[in-house]
Amino acid sequence: MLLNKMRIYIICPVRNLTQEWRKQLDEYVIWLESMGHSVHYPPRDTPQEDPTGLGICEKNRKALLGADMIHVAWDGKSEGCLFDLGMAFALKKPIEIIPGFFPPATEGKSFASMVRAWERERRE
Repeated sequence: MLLNKMRIYIICPVRNLTQEWRKQLDEYVIWLESMGHSVHYPPRDTPQEDPTGLGICEKNRKALLGADMIHVAWDGKSEGCLFDLGMAFALKKPIEIIPGFFPPATEGKSFASMVRAWERERRE
């Protein structure tokens, strides 16, 4: 998958992250870090004590700016994921959908279809 050591930002739900997803994503992050990658994982690395969320968005923007690659785990509902995906798109960051952590493919125009097309574009 990845040969060079990279700075990876994980886009994933935080506020409504299920225990099952949290366990699996924690293991995924450990695996990436065991290969020497530097990982920004918001449930672990972005303090959530913020009365408005602005500080969270600023911290995540800084981490996104410094990332070489964005890995995505989206449940199809998280507003924070949508916000981070928008920032990553604006910054023209390459993305990779984490297998098993993304809504099923749909026909036609949808946010999930756009993200899948964005990922395919990186691979081509």
